[in-house]
Amino acid sequence: MKGSIVTVICFIGGCIAGQTMTIDSEIVHTASLWLLYLLMLQAGLSIGTNPQLGAMIRNFSAKMLLLPAATIVGSIAFSAIGGALLSRWDAMQCMAVGSACGYYSLSSILIRQLTEPSLGVALAAELATVALLANIFRELFALVAAPIITRFLGPEAEIAAAGVTSVDVCFPAIKHWCGDSYIAAAIINGIIIDICTPFFITFFCSWQ
Repeated sequence: MKGSIVTVICFIGGCIAGQTMTIDSEIVHTASLWLLYLLMLQAGLSIGTNPQLGAMIRNFSAKMLLLPAATIVGSIAFSAIGGALLSRWDAMQCMAVGSACGYYSLSSILIRQLTEPSLGVALAAELATVALLANIFRELFALVAAPIITRFLGPEAEIAAAGVTSVDVCFPAIKHWCGDSYIAAAIINGIIIDICTPFFITFFCSWQ
């Protein structure tokens, strides 16, 4: 939760700096592109350095893909419904936001980079902000509501709500409220979504 609060503070600080300082948009564009490269590197490192990765690969079965598949499909489906109800953003744009499944850092930068040519700088930045806040709130909800979700909807629902963060930020809450028997499911869910997120965001943004 601390990381999410720091992210929001940094975001607000960036908004204030952008309004009060004269910054070349080309510099911002180049910086965000390199940040995207670094985030992709970090995603690969986080997967590769997971100490339980080898054991999970050896014990892997097709059934383990059902939970991350349901998480991704459910997130995209409800985002599409949101797009149908909102006049500001279309279904594809909402699905791009929803397909991040809690990966707020990557989704905001990637969506901005991919939608700038079609939406323009201002609207692309606005959509990136929506992606940032929506996925931060998803992470916070999965953390705060973990005991309620687990009790009334089951451990699988809590892992699905956490999305990509089931392997890192929300992992302690999942371990505590869902039990050790769901540790492998949480890690696999997070890793699979971590791998799939850039491809889904790119796919939905390409329809602009």
